[in-house]
Amino acid sequence: METVARDSSAGASLIVSSKKKDVHSRGTGTGTDRGGAGESRMKRLFGFELSDVSSWQKFVCLLNRPTDPASLGVFRFLFGMLMVVDIPQERGLSYLDYKYLDGMVVCRFPLFNFLQPLPLDWMYLVYVIMLLGALGIMLGCFYRLACLMFISTYWYVFFLDKTTWNNHSYLYGLIGFQLTFMDANRYWSIDGLRNAKKRNAHVPLWNYTVLRTQIFIVYFIAGIKKLDFDWIEGYSMHYLANHWLFDPFKLVFSEEMTSVLVVHGGGLVLDLTAGYLLFFDATRPVAMVFVSYFHCMNSQLFSIGMFAYTMLATSLLFCYPDWPRRFFSKFPACLSGALPTVMPAPQHSPSCVYPESESSEAATLTKPTKLSRRHRLGALFTVLYITEQFFMPYSHFITQGYNNLTNGLYGYSWDMMVHSRSHQHVKITYRDGVTGDIGYLNPGVFTHSRRWKDHGDMLKQYASCLSHQLKNYNISEPEIYFDIWVSINERFQQRIFDPRLDIVKADWSPFRPNPWLMPLLVDLSPWRTKFQEIEDTLDNQTEVVFIADFPGLHLENFVSEDLGNTSLQVLQGELSVEIVEEGKNYTIKEGEKMQLPAGEYHKAYTVSPGPSCFMYIYVNTTEMALEQNLTRLHELQERVRNGTETEPLPPELQPILNGTGTDVNVTDPVLKAFLRRQRKIEEIQKRRNATIVDRFTRFTIKKYYLLRRSFLMTAIALRNLVVGRPPLEQLAQEVAYANMKAPEEPGSSEAVRKDDSDHTEL
Repeated sequence: METVARDSSAGASLIVSSKKKDVHSRGTGTGTDRGGAGESRMKRLFGFELSDVSSWQKFVCLLNRPTDPASLGVFRFLFGMLMVVDIPQERGLSYLDYKYLDGMVVCRFPLFNFLQPLPLDWMYLVYVIMLLGALGIMLGCFYRLACLMFISTYWYVFFLDKTTWNNHSYLYGLIGFQLTFMDANRYWSIDGLRNAKKRNAHVPLWNYTVLRTQIFIVYFIAGIKKLDFDWIEGYSMHYLANHWLFDPFKLVFSEEMTSVLVVHGGGLVLDLTAGYLLFFDATRPVAMVFVSYFHCMNSQLFSIGMFAYTMLATSLLFCYPDWPRRFFSKFPACLSGALPTVMPAPQHSPSCVYPESESSEAATLTKPTKLSRRHRLGALFTVLYITEQFFMPYSHFITQGYNNLTNGLYGYSWDMMVHSRSHQHVKITYRDGVTGDIGYLNPGVFTHSRRWKDHGDMLKQYASCLSHQLKNYNISEPEIYFDIWVSINERFQQRIFDPRLDIVKADWSPFRPNPWLMPLLVDLSPWRTKFQEIEDTLDNQTEVVFIADFPGLHLENFVSEDLGNTSLQVLQGELSVEIVEEGKNYTIKEGEKMQLPAGEYHKAYTVSPGPSCFMYIYVNTTEMALEQNLTRLHELQERVRNGTETEPLPPELQPILNGTGTDVNVTDPVLKAFLRRQRKIEEIQKRRNATIVDRFTRFTIKKYYLLRRSFLMTAIALRNLVVGRPPLEQLAQEVAYANMKAPEEPGSSEAVRKDDSDHTEL
């Protein structure tokens, strides 16, 4: 015998079979059954009727429609688990002491200047609270408290350092914020075991609506941001086509076409369509395949932590809300204790609105409920939150001070991978405001970050910090000047900020345009097509740098003695080139060029009324000579191995070329470079030929020592808070024990990197 009860408010059919003893609560992208007979096309496609949104009261009823909690509960578990894994890695628990060591002189970049890190031991406590919150979310244990623990500490750490901002870190915080207001602990949770009223209870539809819309926004706005000439023409991420993941496509297309059609074209189409395709039943299977492939590729292309896996987890939210019940019902009964609940059907929940049922039989199952303040607040939160999320990516007209060559602070606009940057020249000049003495600072001094070079707000913070630190070096009233050159999406190298202004005293406001920001020279963008033509005419030893500068400014540059045959050629405009040591000026116009003496400074003044464009063409003679010597050694080694070398080898070359010189003390810089290259080649070959077991073992060992250090350093910090710090010698021994790493194999990448540390000039 079979009993069928239809919950008209949820649009879900509850089928209880005495034979199969199976319960299915089918819900679509909106928690409704789209395939019911007699239903309108509107309801089959979107899960609700147009009349459901004809008034505010009906709209509130729709958003509070009872929906199966299974999919939301599984997503809660997966998200919490991924955050537990993320905190020691991308959030930085494993290297927290390197970032927040007490007494360390460092410039920081918080969103609000009053935000400062706590003492190191207390920062570890902050991370412990964050980790416990993520664990509580995963297990559904003291769920609401766990969400508050997670988001309060997460957003504190997030706002503490703008230099670490990215879109996926922002997304994690948003999802944690959303889950705080949701009933995601109604399924597969410890709270459900502790409280029968919460166990397997319906959740309101808006819980799914907010999460699904958030993911739709991530995809769709990312696609809208890619409707940009730079992306469509293939300038944003042109280098990705070199990756081995795109080798199958290069069997059909050239590398250039792979970049344009697959990397850029494919990324644009997927972002624009993924949200729509995931929503509809007919297209969801295809979307799941392409979205999964896309995120798996991203996990290999970029260092983005848990983002790819989080997006894979969010894809499941677009399936029927009861998919976990149907999925786990196929597992053996002996595993039911460790798997999510399959039966019974979800129970009544005060969080949902149950209208009167037309069927008297169904009326005994669900009692009608009246709209309460809770239901109205849930609907209001949904509307306000979704509106805010659609507005935020385009809010840069308000926070104009954060706009630079690209709009806003990177990390909340979903403009993922749209802009690539390369910095050619960064100079920091300080001037003593009293004596007038001038000096120079190494770029990046007193900071671990490099992102300050691209953002005016961070540059202002950095200048203020440098000014404060220089006073400790007997420099009075320091003035700080920055000359920063960058290329955006393969354009000319150009200045970002006015190098003539003292940034310490320069005006900056978050709500007014930055007055010392230089404009992006977009009118010169067509030159990019000519860059490749020019580079194709050069041999492999010759390099070129393309420069554009503003009228009235000049570039001071030094030609290293290693760079032979260096010339400067004007592509557009007019330059006056001063050779500093000679004290002479030379005027060169469009199409003309001049040789630059090596080992001397020169200044290139833009004297034309418009921007000047020019290029440096040079050969690194030292590097070329080194490459020639390394090539000769490699050829000699091949002849020795093949037995074709007849001349006797010098004594210092015999152990190296015979392959027995791994432990030989080599002093000649060329031989050192040769050995480093050989080790690197061997390491690359070893990694390529490694079996799956070897790769998994290497991965496991690496993660083990990362988690080991996180645990031990956290334990040391908590011990310090409870009983106080031990003697310095004991503390040093404990930290040294926590820093212990796996023994390095000869020729490993770490060993090669250490060997290279003292020879960066090569």
